[in-house]
Amino acid sequence: MRILLPLPDRDFDVTEVAVPWRMLRDAGHDVVFATEYGGSPPQADPLLLGGVVFGQLGAEPEPKEFYRELTGEAGFRAPLAWDVVEPEEYDGLLLPGGHAPGMRQYLGSRALHTKVARFWATGRPVGAICHGVLVLARTIDPETGRSVIAGRRTTCLPKYMERGAYYLTAWRRGRYYRTYPAYVQDEVVAVLDDPRHFERGPVEMRRRGTASDDTAAFVVQDGNYLSARWPGDAYLFARRFIAMLA
Repeated sequence: MRILLPLPDRDFDVTEVAVPWRMLRDAGHDVVFATEYGGSPPQADPLLLGGVVFGQLGAEPEPKEFYRELTGEAGFRAPLAWDVVEPEEYDGLLLPGGHAPGMRQYLGSRALHTKVARFWATGRPVGAICHGVLVLARTIDPETGRSVIAGRRTTCLPKYMERGAYYLTAWRRGRYYRTYPAYVQDEVVAVLDDPRHFERGPVEMRRRGTASDDTAAFVVQDGNYLSARWPGDAYLFARRFIAMLA
């Protein structure tokens, strides 16, 4: 199956892209990358590769190795442009996150929102993790005039995580962890028909799910829509998405 994975030119999350890519590839699926203009390889957030503060708070070793492999893939090095993507030609859509300033190109793109709305209308699997849920929150269903996830159960980056990371690093990184003035959770909850459809998940700041242990991971599935909170959910998120494709 062919899975569409749009990205900004820079600053996406290493784990939220590399782990699903690797697991989808290993499951026999073809991941197609797309950026706003296409043709040039996008770049992950460099602080997640080297460490946000004192070498800490970055991606784990295995996702970083997956990303190293990914940067050598022809499809990643020459992505499609958003405007040439025909959403109906794909079997699944993945929307990763990231919080550094370059993500705004992707999170706020009306052109991308239009493509996402077309894919959403197919009823095929859609997965969004962390800030990626904002793409769906901002994508309007042309038939209802509301967000495509208005009637769905969802999670996203919880406010306590976003606020905690900001307070911990602001002395060194300023507003690095605050992509927008509003918290991701607040914006997502605002578009839901029922605020109770937002699921925060267990409180977690350090432990992450791994390839063999989902104890600390959390995802929400509502029909063809799968959402997750942060990089610590990436392995479980990818496994569940692969199951949805099947």
